[in-house]
Amino acid sequence: ISYSKYFQFICDHYIFPKTKKKAMELTSVLNFLENRTILVTGATGFLAKIFVEKILRVQPNVKKLYLLLRASDDKSAMQRFNNEVVGKDLFKVLREKCGPNFTTFVSQRTTIVPGDITCDNLGVNDTNLLEQMWKEVDIVVNLAATTNFDERYDVALGLNTFGARHVLNFAKKCNKLKVLLHVSTAYVCGEKEGLMLEKPYYMGETLNGTLGLDIEVEKKVMDEKLKQLNAENASEKSITTAMKELGLERARKYGWPNTYVFTKAMGEMLLGKLKEEVPLVINRPTIITSTFKEPFPGWVEGIRTIDSLAVGYGKGRITCFLGNPKTILDVIPADMVVNSMIVAMMAHADQKGSETIYQIGSSVSNPLNITNLRDYGFNYFRKNPWINKVDGKPIIVGKVNVLSSMDSFQRYMALHYMLPLKGLEIVNAAFCQYFQGKYLELYRKIKFVMRLIDLYGPYLFLKAAFDDLNTEKLRMAAKESGIEPEIFYFDPKIINWEDYFMKIHLPGVVRYVFK
Repeated sequence: ISYSKYFQFICDHYIFPKTKKKAMELTSVLNFLENRTILVTGATGFLAKIFVEKILRVQPNVKKLYLLLRASDDKSAMQRFNNEVVGKDLFKVLREKCGPNFTTFVSQRTTIVPGDITCDNLGVNDTNLLEQMWKEVDIVVNLAATTNFDERYDVALGLNTFGARHVLNFAKKCNKLKVLLHVSTAYVCGEKEGLMLEKPYYMGETLNGTLGLDIEVEKKVMDEKLKQLNAENASEKSITTAMKELGLERARKYGWPNTYVFTKAMGEMLLGKLKEEVPLVINRPTIITSTFKEPFPGWVEGIRTIDSLAVGYGKGRITCFLGNPKTILDVIPADMVVNSMIVAMMAHADQKGSETIYQIGSSVSNPLNITNLRDYGFNYFRKNPWINKVDGKPIIVGKVNVLSSMDSFQRYMALHYMLPLKGLEIVNAAFCQYFQGKYLELYRKIKFVMRLIDLYGPYLFLKAAFDDLNTEKLRMAAKESGIEPEIFYFDPKIINWEDYFMKIHLPGVVRYVFK
């Protein structure tokens, strides 16, 4: 990547600006959070849980957290909250801090709301509760989304695109609204090369220049496809497959590699177009990893993105992988993402009609490449081998062979896997399925690798870095204002990646898999 444009951008906007801008003035974040009422959507999600825990732990005098989650009624909503949120290890520090008062404290500070952001009024049916929320809510944080790369198009549109619009419409009805914070993804840039700036996507904008993107038309195309499938009495499995294929087809028509980032980009477009006087902050994190420091290092939930590779490698399923060894993997710990969200909420409160985008990542300020990650994985699993559940023996790993082109990858797979698999299939048939176990094991390994390549292939050769100048300005303003830097840290430059992966992240992933 050429950074000449990046440095010119810095000079024009920050070192020698043509027009002098008023410096961002920040006050205490803890004071800002005191007596606030915050609505959080997608409350059972990974980031949402960390956000909720952070607020409750550092500012016990927050007035109320309305936590919206999918459920049919109050009872099932509360059950989900207890099992999927406060019942997690994530809350152990807060639980220890509160002691026997933990349950009382949480119940006094939270209201669990069954709802659905794919519906008007966020699917909240209790009219008294709706009126109460509109009267009390100061801040709306939208964390509800589907992050599956190949999600059904109807599901992804409902959550990531039109769900964002429903959240905005709800926020407009909040009488005391100070800010709406929407969490998107840095990868709305698709496969573009160079420096990805913190700029909005405008209605109808596409990545490949193809004209005609109309979000309402996309909904119509989706609805007609569903109607056709139902008329044909298609099975649920067939409908799911067809809707996944439709999502990928529509995304790639306009230059996005998958349904997830396409529908997130359209969600951003709707927010920017329809926000009117609502103060809007869009937070675009890159690849989110386990917590760096708080509430404790290494908390992770779910096997996400690069963790799939780590687990597959540790289990001995991956011996080669496709990607440019110099490709930058932009990762950022989850607690840093949450801290940046909280500081941004405070920084842009009451800025009517504003739209500010923050890209939260590390590719510019503290880059990590595929080769670094490979070496960390090798060193970690060599010292801490995965134990085979079948025979109880440690799995010995070797260094992954990183193949730098699709051609070399296909040759490698054909020589080392496809030919042996075909041979084993013939032998297995000849010996009356005697080698069925070996055959299925090899088949699963191949299927696993090919699935990862299909999902993450576009990012393995990504020649992009994510500009974080807005985020850096926010960090500098926070530092200069002296606002609790030890509590609301989000500077990736403080991370030693080797220490982080070897001592925090990989152990955290292994703990999650084995718990």
